[in-house]
Amino acid sequence: MENDFGQGSESPKSFIYKDSTIAFVTAAVQACLLMEKCSEYEVEEWREQMLRLLPVLYLRTRLVEQEEPMLDEEPQRFVTEEDYNYALVGIRNLLGQDDAYLDVFVDRGIYTDEVQTAYISEGLADIYQELKDLAAAFQTGQETLMHDAVIVCRTGFEEHWGQKLLAVLRALHALSHNESDNF
Repeated sequence: MENDFGQGSESPKSFIYKDSTIAFVTAAVQACLLMEKCSEYEVEEWREQMLRLLPVLYLRTRLVEQEEPMLDEEPQRFVTEEDYNYALVGIRNLLGQDDAYLDVFVDRGIYTDEVQTAYISEGLADIYQELKDLAAAFQTGQETLMHDAVIVCRTGFEEHWGQKLLAVLRALHALSHNESDNF
């Protein structure tokens, strides 16, 4: 049952305090923490945590309703290049040679025969950037900013990071089940 503290879409409260939005933001924060603290884990434990969290994040994102932005411009971005690189390098170091995997290039839903090397760390760092911007917007407590940050993150999911999440999930699954012929 949805929790709606406001009436209609005029109020950011009616959107940001819905159960589906709160569940999405919670999953996003958990994913950010897992990526930021990856050096505190053994690789197998971290991989298992990611394999449990990524499907939840995907589902929680899909359940967030579409809304119109309230601000005229895109919300403030918080993640710096240093933040991005911290997540990227941490994950890359944790995974070592298991970071790379082969992927079929997908552009606008069109599959090609072109196989390319992709990296779990890069995919997760790109996702991290989107999720951390969302989490930082929520830390401000500014409801209009929070509202629009959810919309920007949800739109980014549809446009690019949802595909990255699925590709990384597939690669982590293969690693977890020693499907080395996929790499």
